[in-house]
Order: sequence, then structure tokens, then C-alpha cells
Amino acid sequence: MTSELLDRALIEEATKKSGLVWVRGTAAPAARALWHVWHEGAVCVVGGGPGEQPLDGLADGGFAEVSVRSKDKGGRLVTFAVAVHEPAAGSEEWEATVAELKGKRLNAPDGEEMPARWARECRVLRLVPTGAVTPLPEGSLAERPAPTPATTRRPVPAALPRLLLKRRKRT
Repeated sequence: MTSELLDRALIEEATKKSGLVWVRGTAAPAARALWHVWHEGAVCVVGGGPGEQPLDGLADGGFAEVSVRSKDKGGRLVTFAVAVHEPAAGSEEWEATVAELKGKRLNAPDGEEMPARWARECRVLRLVPTGAVTPLPEGSLAERPAPTPATTRRPVPAALPRLLLKRRKRT
């Protein structure tokens, strides 16, 4: 009983303090970083629609694994299994979850219209911890980044640093 309470406290505190969690759904090829909110005993996320984070491999009634990193060092603190639950849009549970998520959403393009857009185009998920903490792995779990059409910019022009330093000296 004491071990379960300690695990639950570790999960809650680590998740509350971290801005990102790494979530691997049962059908997803790799874990994905997701912004979240801890609300009423669950990790709450929104996404799956245009302009929002992807929720690949997360289905209502399914399971996933969540890893939480340390806010100051960035290393993995805890990994735990979760049950995925998608509250019905407009339900009391959905409204309470969206109210918490709305306060944490940065750079929203539509401000006050955001909950209506989430109800139409996105999915709001609650990832509820199901049991004990998974032991930390022995070796590295580094993986290749997922393929993407994004590219890096060209190299910085050689004269740019000198130009920037001159402007700073004048001010």
C-alpha cells in the first residue's frame, strides 16, 4: 500500500512540474513529446486537429506509456502505464478538462474560440495512470528522429555576426 501511494505521488508531482511528457501509444512507432496538464488524477492532452499536436497511436479505451522528464536536468524521472480515455465533447468531464487545457495553451490562433474548435476538430484525452511505476531502463533509449519534410536553413552568412555586434555597441 505504501509503495502504491509513493508511486502515485511521484507520478503526480513529476507530471505537474514538467512541461512535456513523452507518450508512446500501443500502435505508435515511437514516443512523442506532448504538452499537457495534470488534472484530477490524469495527464490531459489535446490534439489531432489542424494546428495542434499529433496524437498518433492513442485511441479511446487503449493503453499507452508515459515518461516524464526532470524539469531542471531533463533526464527521465518516471515512466508509467496509462489507460486512454476520451470524454465526450460537451460533457461535464470534457468541459472541466478543456478549462484546464485552455489556460496552458500557448500561442493559440483563435483565443476564446479555442474550445469550440477543439470540440469540432480535435480530440481531448485523459491519460489515467493504471498502476505502478515502470523500472528505469539500464541503457540508452535514444532513437532516430521521425521523418519530416522540415529542413534546416542555409548556413549563416559570414558577415552577419560582425553586423550584429556593431549594432549592439551603438545602443
